[in-house]
Amino acid sequence: MGAMTALVPPDVARWQSWAAMIEDFGGTDEMHGSGHWNLDGAPVPTEAGCAAYVAMTELTSTADLDGTRVPSTYFWITDGDGGPDDEVLGFLHLRHVLNDWLLEEGGHIGYAVRPSARRRGHASRALALGVRAAAGLGIERVLVTCDLDNAASRRTIEAGGGVLEDERHGKLRYWIACGGATAG
Repeated sequence: MGAMTALVPPDVARWQSWAAMIEDFGGTDEMHGSGHWNLDGAPVPTEAGCAAYVAMTELTSTADLDGTRVPSTYFWITDGDGGPDDEVLGFLHLRHVLNDWLLEEGGHIGYAVRPSARRRGHASRALALGVRAAAGLGIERVLVTCDLDNAASRRTIEAGGGVLEDERHGKLRYWIACGGATAG
């Protein structure tokens, strides 16, 4: 059987694996889809830090605290079937609607896989699962963006059915139809 990838809700019960992932990233520069900018500082890789992070994802998923947020769902990417012993490998953030900024740069889906778990297909499978989750919300197509110089993410999006619309503000903007999304 091939490698598996799942999307699970953030959960403090997984704090040790989450903390290892945070340390693996080595900073917030590549933590796309994490929502870390809603915290007071970088995520702290402790149980209390994980609890603060989980609380933030629950609050900001529904509350428009400053007039810039849209309804959304945060997920952690794991390396199995979503069971309690799966290793946390990354983040995926699914925005249910687009505001002006998300339409220009952010998109419906933001994601990141920790450095030590890259090049194993997890990003591709997580993106497909995110597209499937969007379809479950009635979204017909999702906008996914990546930095102009991020060749790996560009390949992931294109392999996932992304059709390039254009480049804006240093971001490539791709649309993926939600019908028939598969997790690979």
